[in-house]
Amino acid sequence: LREKFGRFRILIIGRANAGKTTILRGICNMTENPEIYDGEGNKLRDLRGWVQVPLYIGLRRDAQSLHNIENELIFRSNDQFIFHDSQGFEAGREDEFLMAKKFIADRTTTTRLEKRLHMIWYCIPMDKLDRAIQRSEEMFFDECDPGNVPIMVLFTKFDAL
Repeated sequence: LREKFGRFRILIIGRANAGKTTILRGICNMTENPEIYDGEGNKLRDLRGWVQVPLYIGLRRDAQSLHNIENELIFRSNDQFIFHDSQGFEAGREDEFLMAKKFIADRTTTTRLEKRLHMIWYCIPMDKLDRAIQRSEEMFFDECDPGNVPIMVLFTKFDAL
């Protein structure tokens, strides 16, 4: 399988501050920032404001072009995976939802096996039980069709309860 597909491609998705970065750090046992490539495999060099302050925390509005769901995040400590990261689904952020929906549709139906999405990790933070499931999650599960790509729901931030 590794010869056929190369790396395992995962989309990690959920609201901002849902614990996506913490999960990636744990899975990759990482201390360094990822190498980031555009959708064509070109390494992005100017990452100021995005990955300098621990991973993703330094994201600024003017750096959003670097935070693109098409970008590939590869950690040297575990380079068997390619991660794609949604910017964060927030209530009322339909533009981000539509980009993710298109990304999923494109990557689950592509005939280019090396670009195909293998799994989706959806992070739902549990630190505020009164709003654990929001409209953004309802929209995703009602309107996104991942085809045969499995979705794993990760409930995060239980320690904040």
